[in-house]
Amino acid sequence: MILAVLAAVACGSNSSRAEPAPEPEAGAAAPGEADERPVVAVLGDSLTAGLGLPREQAFPAVLQQLADRSGYQVEVVAAGVSGDTSAGGLRRLDWVLDDRVTVLVVALGGNDALRGLSAAAMEDNLRAIIEGAHAADVAVLLCGMEAPPNFGTPFTAEFRGVFRVLAQEYGVPFVPFLLDGVAGVPALNQGDGIHPNAEGARRVADNVWAGLEPLLAATLGS
Repeated sequence: MILAVLAAVACGSNSSRAEPAPEPEAGAAAPGEADERPVVAVLGDSLTAGLGLPREQAFPAVLQQLADRSGYQVEVVAAGVSGDTSAGGLRRLDWVLDDRVTVLVVALGGNDALRGLSAAAMEDNLRAIIEGAHAADVAVLLCGMEAPPNFGTPFTAEFRGVFRVLAQEYGVPFVPFLLDGVAGVPALNQGDGIHPNAEGARRVADNVWAGLEPLLAATLGS
């Protein structure tokens, strides 16, 4: 089941079909005005990019809705690239961390698992991402991912442990499994059985929000 879920995380690009312009988000800056709100950047892969969904239904957009409803004046930015690994995320880090980024949600690792890449290498990449964010005075929320069981128990345990070790070492909030309650549930996934549908994306956003909301409260106040 986990293997099937991870397979599409490695898709190389989003759909090329044209999408209608989204409605203005609640709490967004008015047209023509500079948006000075602190940014929550979500660094991830196709799950963050919302593969197969309109942009307004992807889980970062749902996080924006949750933040607005809870009174947090922040802008949630989806920095997701389909097919990205932890190494790819690290290469993009400096580009993602602009001056307004206050919180970085790290949602990487699915493609590392799918490709059977070294858990130690992933740990090094995630460590560098966390340290880079902290050096820029950016708080981090780390989201875990699961490895396909066909790689064997030793690898899956090592892979899972990377996220827990880093969360403990750096004292960062931690979501154990980004797709908890969504992976392998047909009613919460698109026709490919892999990428979350709109309802699944809302569940993913709820998973992330459980770790993000306390971090925003501590960092910004409500």
